[in-house]
Amino acid sequence: VITAGSVCPGKNISAIQGDVAAVQNAIKVGEQAGEGQIVDSIVIPNVHPGIFPAITGTTMPDNMNALGILESFSLAFMIRVADVALKAAAIEAIELRLGMGLGGKAYFTFTGNVGAVESAVKAAVDDAADNGLLVDTEVIPAPSKKFWATLF
Repeated sequence: VITAGSVCPGKNISAIQGDVAAVQNAIKVGEQAGEGQIVDSIVIPNVHPGIFPAITGTTMPDNMNALGILESFSLAFMIRVADVALKAAAIEAIELRLGMGLGGKAYFTFTGNVGAVESAVKAAVDDAADNGLLVDTEVIPAPSKKFWATLF
């Protein structure tokens, strides 16, 4: 179990890792137990290694360059989109915030050079194109040091 608990009134999340077949089985059992109450679920085989530290808030990139931000209506979907972004370009995860106090929304912040951040955002937008769960995206090419300080 990576994380499990309430994210806002009436919404909970459980994130697990392990062997693909075991995770698929656990998701299936969870979906059956929560029939009619599940907002979203995903299984990501070969998840990017930057995902778990970003969820637990234990990442701190050495160099803060451009800032990328992705926001989603779904916690599970945001994990998938963050995985897509991390695999698409040479970016470093900052934080993958899963809805605590955000009404069930989620966001992912990351850094890298401007081109990499733009490529990661484009890959995420392309991946999300058909489902309407991506709220917004932003690329800030050169945030001020004062701005960076407000994020941590």
